[in-house]
Amino acid sequence: MSTIIKKPIITEKATAAADKSNSFSFEVDRKANKLQIKSAVEKMYGVNVVDVRTLTYGGGKSSVKFTNKGVVEQPSKVWKKAVVTVAAGETIDLFNNF
Repeated sequence: MSTIIKKPIITEKATAAADKSNSFSFEVDRKANKLQIKSAVEKMYGVNVVDVRTLTYGGGKSSVKFTNKGVVEQPSKVWKKAVVTVAAGETIDLFNNF
């Protein structure tokens, strides 16, 4: 279960969403589905998950660098983000758990 959730995403936008609508962002395993993510968050933090939204980043364009040794093509990192909404009145303390 702990390999499904890699790390929380703590940015200014994610912190504002957590304060406003009880939505918390995590970087998760690319092969994990919404049900696995929901059960992992409920087990790890002891909260009731209402909704899970997932987004896959990267995998599109690759960066091309012109170096002394020729043209080097580097693919972009592919990762998956999950935005988890918990029930009203519950919260996840991301700053003390990791």
